[in-house]
Amino acid sequence: MADRDPVPLPAEVRAKLAELELELSEGDITQKGYEKKRSKLIGAFFPQAPGMDPSMGQERRTPVTPSSSSRYHRRRSSGSRDERYRSDVHTEAVQAALAKHKERKMAVPMPSKRRSLVVQTSMDAYTPPDTSSGSEGEGQGDGDEEEGGDCEEEDGGGGGGTSSSREGSISMEHWISRAIHGTSSTTTTTSSTASSSSSSTRSGGSGAAGGRLADVLAQHVHISAHHHLRHHRPHHHHKTENHSAPPDVTGYTNSTANAATDGIQVERAPGAGTAAQRQTPKYGNAELMETGDGVPVSSRVSAKIQQLVNTLKRPKRPPLREFFVDDFEELLEVQQPDPNQPKAEGAQMVAMRGEQLGVVTNWPPSLEAALQRWGTISPKAPCLTTMDTNGKPLYVLTYGKLWSRSLKVAYNLLHKLGTKQEPLVRPGDRVALVFPNNDPAAFMTAFYGCLLAEVVPVPIEVPLTRKDAGSQQIGFLLGSCGVTVALTSDACHKGLPKSPTGEIPQFKGWPKVLWFVTESKHLSKPPRDWFPHIKDANQDTAYIEYKTCKDGSVLGVTVMRIAMLTHCQALTQSCSYTEAETIVNVLDFKKDVGLWHAVLTSVMNMMHVISIPYALMKVNPLSWIQKVCQYKAKVACVKSRDMHWALVAHRDQRDINLTSLRMLVVADGSNPWSISSCDAFLNVFQSKGLKPEVICPCASSPEALTVALRRPVEEGSTPPGRGVLSMQGLSHGVIRVDSEEKLSVLTLQDVGSVMPGAMMCAVKPEGVPQLCKADEIGEICVCTVATGTSYYGLAGMTKNTFEVFPTSNNGAPISEFPFTRTGLLGFIGPAGLIFVAGKMDGLMVVGGRRHNADDIVATALAVEPMKFVYRGRIAVFSITVLHDERIVVVAEQRPDSTEEDSFQWMSRVLQAIDGIHQVGVYCLALVPSNTLPKTPLGGIHLSETKQLFLEGALHPCNVLMCPHTCVTNLPKPRQKQPEIGPASVMVGNLVSGKRIAQASGRDLGQIEDNDQARKFLFLSEVLQWRAQTTPDHVLYTLLNSRGTIASSLTCVQLHKRAEKIAGMLAERGHLQDGDHVALVYPPGIDLIVAFYGCLYAGCVPITVRPPHPQNIATTLPTVKMIVEVSRSVCVMTTQLICKLLRSKEASAAVDVRTWPPVMDTDDLPKKKPPLLYKPSNPDTLAYLDFSVSTTGMLAGVKMSHTATSAFCRSIKLQCELYPSREVAICLDPYCGLGFVLWCLCSVYSGHQSILIPPSELEVNPALWLSAVSQYKVRDTFCSYSVMELCTKGLGLQTDSLKSRGLDLSRVRTCVVVAEERPRTALTQSFSKLFKDLGLHPRAVSTSFGCRVNLAICLQGTSGPDPTTVYVDMRALRHDRVRLVERGSPHSLPLMESGKILPGVRIIIANPETKGPMGESHLGEIWVHSGHNASGYFTVYGDEALQSDHFNSRLSFGDTQTVWARTGYLGFLRRTELTDASGERHDALYVVGALEEAMELRGMRYHPIDIETSVIRTHKSITECAVFTWTNLLVVVVELDGSEQEALDLVPLVTNVVLEEHYLIVGVVVVVDIGVIPINSRGEKQRMHLRDGFLADQLDPIYVAYNM
Repeated sequence: MADRDPVPLPAEVRAKLAELELELSEGDITQKGYEKKRSKLIGAFFPQAPGMDPSMGQERRTPVTPSSSSRYHRRRSSGSRDERYRSDVHTEAVQAALAKHKERKMAVPMPSKRRSLVVQTSMDAYTPPDTSSGSEGEGQGDGDEEEGGDCEEEDGGGGGGTSSSREGSISMEHWISRAIHGTSSTTTTTSSTASSSSSSTRSGGSGAAGGRLADVLAQHVHISAHHHLRHHRPHHHHKTENHSAPPDVTGYTNSTANAATDGIQVERAPGAGTAAQRQTPKYGNAELMETGDGVPVSSRVSAKIQQLVNTLKRPKRPPLREFFVDDFEELLEVQQPDPNQPKAEGAQMVAMRGEQLGVVTNWPPSLEAALQRWGTISPKAPCLTTMDTNGKPLYVLTYGKLWSRSLKVAYNLLHKLGTKQEPLVRPGDRVALVFPNNDPAAFMTAFYGCLLAEVVPVPIEVPLTRKDAGSQQIGFLLGSCGVTVALTSDACHKGLPKSPTGEIPQFKGWPKVLWFVTESKHLSKPPRDWFPHIKDANQDTAYIEYKTCKDGSVLGVTVMRIAMLTHCQALTQSCSYTEAETIVNVLDFKKDVGLWHAVLTSVMNMMHVISIPYALMKVNPLSWIQKVCQYKAKVACVKSRDMHWALVAHRDQRDINLTSLRMLVVADGSNPWSISSCDAFLNVFQSKGLKPEVICPCASSPEALTVALRRPVEEGSTPPGRGVLSMQGLSHGVIRVDSEEKLSVLTLQDVGSVMPGAMMCAVKPEGVPQLCKADEIGEICVCTVATGTSYYGLAGMTKNTFEVFPTSNNGAPISEFPFTRTGLLGFIGPAGLIFVAGKMDGLMVVGGRRHNADDIVATALAVEPMKFVYRGRIAVFSITVLHDERIVVVAEQRPDSTEEDSFQWMSRVLQAIDGIHQVGVYCLALVPSNTLPKTPLGGIHLSETKQLFLEGALHPCNVLMCPHTCVTNLPKPRQKQPEIGPASVMVGNLVSGKRIAQASGRDLGQIEDNDQARKFLFLSEVLQWRAQTTPDHVLYTLLNSRGTIASSLTCVQLHKRAEKIAGMLAERGHLQDGDHVALVYPPGIDLIVAFYGCLYAGCVPITVRPPHPQNIATTLPTVKMIVEVSRSVCVMTTQLICKLLRSKEASAAVDVRTWPPVMDTDDLPKKKPPLLYKPSNPDTLAYLDFSVSTTGMLAGVKMSHTATSAFCRSIKLQCELYPSREVAICLDPYCGLGFVLWCLCSVYSGHQSILIPPSELEVNPALWLSAVSQYKVRDTFCSYSVMELCTKGLGLQTDSLKSRGLDLSRVRTCVVVAEERPRTALTQSFSKLFKDLGLHPRAVSTSFGCRVNLAICLQGTSGPDPTTVYVDMRALRHDRVRLVERGSPHSLPLMESGKILPGVRIIIANPETKGPMGESHLGEIWVHSGHNASGYFTVYGDEALQSDHFNSRLSFGDTQTVWARTGYLGFLRRTELTDASGERHDALYVVGALEEAMELRGMRYHPIDIETSVIRTHKSITECAVFTWTNLLVVVVELDGSEQEALDLVPLVTNVVLEEHYLIVGVVVVVDIGVIPINSRGEKQRMHLRDGFLADQLDPIYVAYNM
């Protein structure tokens, strides 16, 4: 062991050394002085090794870090790491593991944070000191072990860096700061030596630490685009920023990077190339980077992403071979055992028997009998002395007093509660004991009172508030035990929270309890003739001890009276307790070792207990040692933390003498990390009379009581056992003694031998309880009377824990008696010594290897700077994501730490854990100090912390996720099969009896209707005809935000105003026929008039959305672009917009001098044109339809007169529109179906359109629905954004709307006009919400259109209801359709997009081969129809695209028909329903746009699916958009909540996308509401968002780069 001295030093030298180390740690001498004195002391004993630094030596605990002396100045004021986890050797190992990274620079992109988030939450000035790290396996109830820890390491070793000679060594902070501060520089060190060294260590067992670590956090391979680098630098290429620029919070430049890089010489192997060739510095933004596709980018964000991409290009862990099928062909990799991994080779172990439990004649037959005996024979004998916070004896409870008071409690319990006929408590009932930690006397009285009354006590913690962490679960335990009475002390009763009326409120989750105060003055004296019935110990339950499980649930372990007595006898025998001995107890007396020694066994032996309350330990950590001296105590019960505290404070005391102590029981001796406290304590106090054999570690558990205990031995017998085990071996469950000084070792001390009268074995932790082999770690099981018997009320769990029959290899049980599982992992070593390596509760199985949470806590705490973690408060637990456990580390950071510190520390912890445990940390979160939930004694409440983490309520101030390095079981990327030819697909379909997927709407030729408008070829003629035949028929009514009519238009009014516009165009604009005119109008009547005016003048109109007056900078450029791209020769608009286009703001956004002539149409000329234009050919252009697609492409399509008339006729037939109808339209009238419905349909069909501009709904959300109700409209059209506005804005107002008479029962069709997959969730919630107002759910449907055909489907009036199917999302990624049941996992609801319009034919084709697809196969939707657009209107005349999109032919089958390609994936499915013509109905399901879909890992993902998962994951996520950038998935979420919640979202988003989509999120961006751009149709503009993100324009709250 490195802790042991190579040459035994005399005790006095050791004492002086220890004193010296403390002086240094107290900051009383400098580092230099310390080293001088130390080398003097040691010099006498060590021949100086050549070249060895004198500061090296004896214990290798020299702090090498310059900060170490200053670190110790803040002695008592601040807490330190949790002492159970201190180990200097381990600290050293961690530093060494980190040092292995020295050569390889790390580049973790720093997250960007908005300034408001960087301000650390201020900390309460005085917080009670409490260390303790929770880790699974430290059940919350480990009591006071978790409190306290106001002090730092016992010796300078805390900071121990690598102990190489000082000149050659460099400080850790130094190289790490270089590695991390330079994060922005994308460094490549793929030097030959680095890679070769890693390969050589890979094979050698745990030596993989270094090599593997290198892979994980260092090597950056440059991206392929940088070909030009290869010529000049064979090995390295650095980019370093110039740090003179002002620091930027969100950035990643840092002013220390230069200093760090210059100040270090790194020795490299020859031939490693010129590593540190530095180029001229450039500033971050100026660095022109190239993306993976070779696209140059200049931006801070993309530089970070680039860096991340480079980081992720490192080789991952070695690829795995076999897979398991995850209920579908999606193959998730499953970890295969490594053939080289260590396997257990020993023989089967033999169960160990303890010595006989020798029954001594005067042992009492039960504990009550013992109490009666001592209370009557020696009533004056002291039983318990309690201390006040000054360390003065507060009170001495004698055996006489304990006896008389317990009798009183027993009598009152049985006879004074309830009535004589109906007593509240009967023998056998359970009652709660609620006593504070500073009142053991009251607790003892109550406990023995219960035993005498044969009532079962359930001791629990004092609830401090109504919502204590974990008190709810305690409540469940009390409820399930049927507790109705709680015993408590006067002081405690007064301190409980009270309601204003003075009642004690019911605590959350608690049953209703009666509080019963046990002080004598409140109780009545038992009558002379009353006497409790004292029996011999029997099978009745004596008491119930609570135990908190890994998941936070609380169980009650029942202990029988005979077990309690036998346990006391076994302890008495193994500890050789004798009458009237004095014992000092620092432990929690309510449970566990404290209860067993200081309340039960002490009474059996009439011992005197000196009880030290926790509050006193906080004030004076030496108090227990002083009491041992003062009372000449023979025994003390402590935890390793108490030993540690004493070390730090012992210099204040000169007159300590510990010779009286014959036994020091170390209650947490089974924690592997307690060993260094024991060693250091012995080291310092040996000179004060402490004998080495006095230290007695013990192992215990709530189920098995005391499992093992090291006996106090006579001097000179065999020294206790030590095991230095390889952690690598332990993770595979085998014991390998680590002979060489490797880094990852766990040093164990034995916890003595089996208890008297017990039998012990170790069984495999999972599955059948089979005996382990001799060199295998297993769960320790014991067979003895002295254990718990059950978990109260839980038969199944009891069977698995308390009734285990271990079997040998041949399957036969090794004993007829049941064993109890202890929950401890360990083995029986040589000479029958028991070694414990960890707890079952703390076990995390990652990729088939077992890691103990405690060990990981220890590693994290050993990382410099140790003082970074506030009072050592770290929680480690695992969460299950994608079929494996993932490790999460949560730490409280010191209030004064900066972003830089936090990030550095996190990066180091990742390296250290990977180096020592070879396991990746999935998520590392830092929270502000004092914010993790606490257990009653100040420890971290682990399960509550985990719960908060999973709910997104932990509010960390820093998060680092590493899914790329941890998640190695993703499905293999899909390999695209060579496409089967289209002909064979068709034949295959025919053979399997599948139809080719094609469908059509009604045939226009066969429909007989009296459609007068059919005889006109042009809409302008239809308008003239209507103006003559029905001049006063109202075509349009425009509503304002109050719901009143703003203006209306009859046929003749429209005709006359259109004539005037035509006149104006001819006169003022001198336009030719065929000229293009841009119409920039708000939604309304003017737009319609201007449109027909253009048709009358023979011009081609283009409708353009006007710029937004509040947002000219972003909206005006789009207007300008459309005007230019459409080659408009003039712009027509209103006077207001006319001014806006020429305003100062406009000139800032665009060049206003290049506008074509702008005409305002507010005052029209009086005279009409001489002659209206009549087009000669119906195939000429009627209008241009421009729209910005969701991917940010501006595309204009040409609509001919023929197509326009056919379109109108198709809609008229589908919706049965006649002049007598009224239709309400709440849409944007600028493109697609929205424009056609707003401007064209009324003129063609003659129905009245009630126009409702969507912008008015922002003022009055109820406007649209009120209009529908008021005008008794049967058909209405809206957009998704309108529907969403109504759902969100009117959700709570349905009752008030109903009372105002809003009635939607007449609506037969409410169609959402869209160019995307139907948003089922939104339409369903809309239907549900307004069902009360009479809306029929079947009325709500969607339409589908795209650029090549503005409306393919529209629900219409007749025909079957839209159907919904559920498809498997995983199959969809492979372009397959697999129908599943509703609610099955991975199911995705798809709603049919309305009925196919008359005259429209659809076929599903393979987008690559252009072959026809079978029914229910996913392919591209192709359409053939009279109203297809006739082509793109492009300035560049890109003919290839044109013919491909508008004039495609199938490569096989019907190769004659000309189709237009929609660019959308979907499938056709024949349903059971029949349509109007009696045929079976074909339903079209749209899945998503091809250009939106993302190709990741060879699969096709639709952004909306990932977004839906993300929005569901946390209540504060209101909107989400995803896009990819250089193969990284970027998720942007809008946060509706405080900025403190931003970081909670990062792990949740990463988890849900992994679980549901098998994708690793590369970047999570949290932004404010409204940042994700949305177009007029309510579709997300993901590409605009991407550009904004890369150009750094989003002002995000937080950007997390997942490693």
